[in-house]
Amino acid sequence: AGLEVATGVGGTGVVGVLRGERPGRTVAYRADMDAVPPDSQIGGGPDPAHVCGHDLHTTIGVGAAEVLARLRRRLRGEVVFLFQPGEEALTGARAMIDAGVLERTRPAEIHALHCGPFPVGTFAVTPGVGLPGLDRGGVTLTGPDASDRAARLLGAVGALSTVAYPQTSADLERLVRELETPDGPLARFVWMRPGARPTAGGDVEVRVSYRCWPQERVPEIRDELRRVAARFTDAPMLFPADPFPAMVCPPGPGRQVGDYLTARLGRRAVTTMHAAIPFSGEDFALFLRRLPGTFSFLGVRRPGADITTAYPHFGAFDPDERAIGVGVRSMAGWLALRTAAGTATGAPAWNSTSGP
Repeated sequence: AGLEVATGVGGTGVVGVLRGERPGRTVAYRADMDAVPPDSQIGGGPDPAHVCGHDLHTTIGVGAAEVLARLRRRLRGEVVFLFQPGEEALTGARAMIDAGVLERTRPAEIHALHCGPFPVGTFAVTPGVGLPGLDRGGVTLTGPDASDRAARLLGAVGALSTVAYPQTSADLERLVRELETPDGPLARFVWMRPGARPTAGGDVEVRVSYRCWPQERVPEIRDELRRVAARFTDAPMLFPADPFPAMVCPPGPGRQVGDYLTARLGRRAVTTMHAAIPFSGEDFALFLRRLPGTFSFLGVRRPGADITTAYPHFGAFDPDERAIGVGVRSMAGWLALRTAAGTATGAPAWNSTSGP
């Protein structure tokens, strides 16, 4: 299609650069490619599977590139397509950034979408919200009663959670309603995942991973975990220097992509998320820490289908593939608009990662 393509970027990443024939800005679009490992699937099988929609994301990225390549003579600026591996492990974005992809292509902003449990033909935009980060802590309990104390520590840590992972279709339906509720029950949350394993020496290692919102709560939650652990052991609970960051979408760009999608698809086809999904993270966070941009959810739920067929990581995930066309057309138009931003025919450019 006339793109300049580089492979093996940050491992198995692929970069395609499409150069328009008119002056404009450079804008990046990221599509993740990897499958979900078995231990991250809910009711899935024994093998890695595309139950998070990354195959759709890749297809949409390729489709948008093909559409814009046909319009090269009218396209302003450049579009950099980043096909990223390793999102599930939260390693792919870092690998591509460390490989110098942003320095080499120098985009002014970056955009992405993700399959979501919304009706096919619709989008959910995320101004000012996004997805939580991930923090981990650990402590080793020693002594003849280490197993008993570890079990009680696990219970005390689990009690700090303010949300529970959805297990049923009704749980998922309620979650979506709460995400769309301004100042609702998910405005602040903590989700704990504690676990323990014995060591060869008879000690017990207790590990905790958790997500919270907002990200600024990490220091207070670490302090609370230290206090809880101190009830069961003299050993300190240890944490990494920094947690994996939350993905926070700038408010201004988020509102602007919402306006664009509303104009294109109609008001009923665009909803706004007012809270972060407690149970998922995104290494797109690392791109948004460097560049302004947007992250939107593409509805993939077919009419009348159970919500588990459209909720990522469930083994029943079976997205309506008509969403691919919606995603291709919408993202191709959005990227063309953003490469023209600041020109006589384009929308305003953004000057900061926070947006207007």
